[in-house]
Amino acid sequence: MIDPRRLRILRAVADHRTVTAAAAALYLTPSAVSQQLAALEQETGHTLLHRSGRGVRLTAAGEILLGHTHEVLAQLERAEAELAAYAGGAAGEVTVAAFATGIAEVLAPAIARLAREHPGIRLRVRDAEGDQSLLQLLDGEADLALAVEYRGAPGADDGRLSVIPLYAEPFDAVLPAGHPLADLPAVSLADLSDAEWVGQYPGNPCHDVTLLACELAGFQPRFVHSSDDFRAVTALVGAGAGVALVPRSALRGMDLKEVRVRPVSGPSATRRVFAATRRGAESHPLIAPVLAALSLEGERVPGR
Repeated sequence: MIDPRRLRILRAVADHRTVTAAAAALYLTPSAVSQQLAALEQETGHTLLHRSGRGVRLTAAGEILLGHTHEVLAQLERAEAELAAYAGGAAGEVTVAAFATGIAEVLAPAIARLAREHPGIRLRVRDAEGDQSLLQLLDGEADLALAVEYRGAPGADDGRLSVIPLYAEPFDAVLPAGHPLADLPAVSLADLSDAEWVGQYPGNPCHDVTLLACELAGFQPRFVHSSDDFRAVTALVGAGAGVALVPRSALRGMDLKEVRVRPVSGPSATRRVFAATRRGAESHPLIAPVLAALSLEGERVPGR
């Protein structure tokens, strides 16, 4: 009989690619993780991992078991959801990992909505970048994630997750006030191919969105300055340090006197925001109302 606790460890190792990182995510020691994986290999009678230096990758047998792992863990989530529904208690705490703008746009209004409609549900918010929120969800540190699509992000067919699209918003070009294109009604990205750029660090989903948009326009942006804080990015542009693409919602409420914000003509960058929970948990009596509230607030995002 395969121990489902060991399946969780297998999935964590597959997600994090190293035993050390998986152990940290699961609050276990690396030796404990290695022991559980060895026991799982004994239970199945197959070698599940190839070890290379500090990294690991799944064998063919490991990949087969991982596919079943997604189904088994999703079914356990469904069982917990049905038992919670049977208990009849729509009262408790839900932890949500979300990026800053998503918190402002949909999560904070959803908290206010839930306080009116489901006063027994309390939300605990964890600030996390759009890619890190999914890892926190899969590692069990959060019940829900608010995340952004990016290259390499889990797709809608990912067996680990249940995904609900919330809203999509464009990125606007942010230029220094004295830039030669600053007075145009819209800016083509191709006209910024020779500019110096201010952007997010690699790994941030917005960095990927900017890269992809510029690639579609036929060039690689030359990043000179990097910050994951949109206010810092906009301040650097205002100081003449370069140009940038910034999600439209992130610009609301900023001091924009030193910059000019222009829509992008032609193919433009778009940020697609979604909510995710572990597959099988979407019907949990605590999680389902939160997903519904996030969906309703996503429909109200200006410029979506």
